[in-house]
Amino acid sequence: MSKVATLPGEPSSPVQKVWKPELYKIQLDAPAPQPVRCQRTLPLPAAGSAVAVATDADVDAVEDKNQAMRLYGSEYHGVMGHLEAEQLLSNASDGSYLVRRSPKSDGYYTLSVRFNKRTKHFKVFYKQGHGHYLREQDKHYETVHEMVADGLINFHMQLYASPIIQQINQQTKNCYQQSPYMTLNRRKLRALSNELENQQIDEQATQQQQQQQQQLPAADPMPLVYEKPHNFKVHTFKGLNWCEFCANFLWGFTAQGVKCEACGFMAHNKCSELVPPKCVPDLKCIRGVFGTDLTTMVQLHQCSIPFVVRRCVEEVEARGMLQEGIYRVSGFADEIDALKLALDRDGDKTDMSEVAYGNVNVIAGTLKLYLRLLPVPLITFQAYPSFMAAGRNAKPTEQLQLMAEAVRRLPPAHHSCLQYMLEHLKRVASHYAVNKMNEHNLATVFAPTLIATPQHMTNLTEEIFMLSSLITHCETIFASSSAS
Repeated sequence: MSKVATLPGEPSSPVQKVWKPELYKIQLDAPAPQPVRCQRTLPLPAAGSAVAVATDADVDAVEDKNQAMRLYGSEYHGVMGHLEAEQLLSNASDGSYLVRRSPKSDGYYTLSVRFNKRTKHFKVFYKQGHGHYLREQDKHYETVHEMVADGLINFHMQLYASPIIQQINQQTKNCYQQSPYMTLNRRKLRALSNELENQQIDEQATQQQQQQQQQLPAADPMPLVYEKPHNFKVHTFKGLNWCEFCANFLWGFTAQGVKCEACGFMAHNKCSELVPPKCVPDLKCIRGVFGTDLTTMVQLHQCSIPFVVRRCVEEVEARGMLQEGIYRVSGFADEIDALKLALDRDGDKTDMSEVAYGNVNVIAGTLKLYLRLLPVPLITFQAYPSFMAAGRNAKPTEQLQLMAEAVRRLPPAHHSCLQYMLEHLKRVASHYAVNKMNEHNLATVFAPTLIATPQHMTNLTEEIFMLSSLITHCETIFASSSAS
């Protein structure tokens, strides 16, 4: 039986992931929208041979065509019947679509989309200021391209993710205590709850004093149970986001879920019905960077390296390079939790000096925690197979070339952060004689954190070897990646 790869003295418990990647990985395989451009010249009403007399019907037809061209562009094919659209799309790839006007239509156009080797047809409408939609009560879109993109994702999820979606729909309120929301914010909520309880006790003490002065019975010493409903609104999330109740990906192109306007709680619409009425508006001010997608993070802060990574690396390099077992020896969990809260609350201004956190292992542990909580790991799900294939190549020159190609598959934010981390780990390994952490030992510690390993995998021998090679040859690999 395979075991979790560990170093001597390192805890053998597997790394616990907060987020569930399955729906995200399924969405990655959804077909992309591909407009089928109209190759013919759309006819206009015929004019008379001598003097062109435009009837009201002719004027309406011209205006209708011009409006359709403005709304749908070159994917508008004019008047076209059901069978002709079927024939035109019969050999097209999934995701191909066109817009047409059915011969007998009245006030609507028809969207024909290819999915799962079949052509689907939908009535589409447009209202100024509201956008494109299928039904008035459905989602509205700025463009038909967005409508098709969202529709293809939903078709794909219904086809391939129905068991997971069914599990989401069968959840109960009991899942709340184990939700990512509680996992990531438990300490913050406890602190805010203590403040609230102290406030209630102060208020009760004042009331009790007034009642005693009035010779009335003493007030109930038990504090009131905190209860405040969430203010959930349908929300279009930018970047990649996960449900804070069930830990699954918020799939779709627009209106993927709901968000509480008061505290920022994000959830699937169905999951939001199970969230207890314990909205803590003050939490919105300290909902920080841990558990946030890396690309979203760097765009939000207009940086290439998240400040958590940069600050932790700077502290480790300033006072931890000669620390024996750096990154292997764990810091105290409550101190790591306290630093996480401080970084979420104070951001880049957090005091991480030796005075505030004398044990450098707390800094190292916080960095590992941040990377472990990324919804999409540093080496992404899409790039993971390429990195593993490169690591299995026995020829050193070819291996480095394949790793450079794998690196190019990473999104810009992941590319920059991985390079920054690998170069840091190489510098740590250069002090192996003192800190006892060479490339292989560091790879053993970081493999479960940096790599999108399949769920329940425990034998990480190949991943450790690949990551060790990345650390050893990082300068060459990234130089080749940039030059290509």
